[in-house]
Amino acid sequence: MDFYNLIENRESIRDYDSSKKIPDEVLNRILNAGRIAPSASNRQPWTFILVSSEDKLSEVRDCYPREWFKQAPYVLVAIGHNSKSWVRSYDGYNSIETDLTIAMDHLILAAENEGVGTCWIIAYDYDILAKAIELKEDETIYCITPLGYQNEGFKKKKNKIRKPLEEVVRRI
Repeated sequence: MDFYNLIENRESIRDYDSSKKIPDEVLNRILNAGRIAPSASNRQPWTFILVSSEDKLSEVRDCYPREWFKQAPYVLVAIGHNSKSWVRSYDGYNSIETDLTIAMDHLILAAENEGVGTCWIIAYDYDILAKAIELKEDETIYCITPLGYQNEGFKKKKNKIRKPLEEVVRRI
């Protein structure tokens, strides 16, 4: 798919076919897109947890109460390692959120390219999710996304509402 068509057509999916598994080679291409994402000073301060076992999915699904979330056959959790990320010396800015945002964007666009649906979620119950994935001391959860194929008959929206270019770009 042409890159510009890909980014124009990508949308958050809230309708998954729980019976349709994603082949390992497709999952690996998606995960690799996150692995090769740029990060400040190339620190790569992340771990991506792919939840696929029914036991763990059952625990993880409790962190977000939407039925469509419970349909997805996989959940991807983006973990940041705060002590491993780059910190700007003059003001202490830590790049972890920026780094993980870039990595997740790579993962989500790779999933779209593979025909796999995603939905960026940050409104989860942090404590439930942390317990379910056995979060370590120096780790922070930054976001999650379900991964899965859309149910048959799912139709993407034709007209996404976005501000015009001149409203979001300032040229000086």
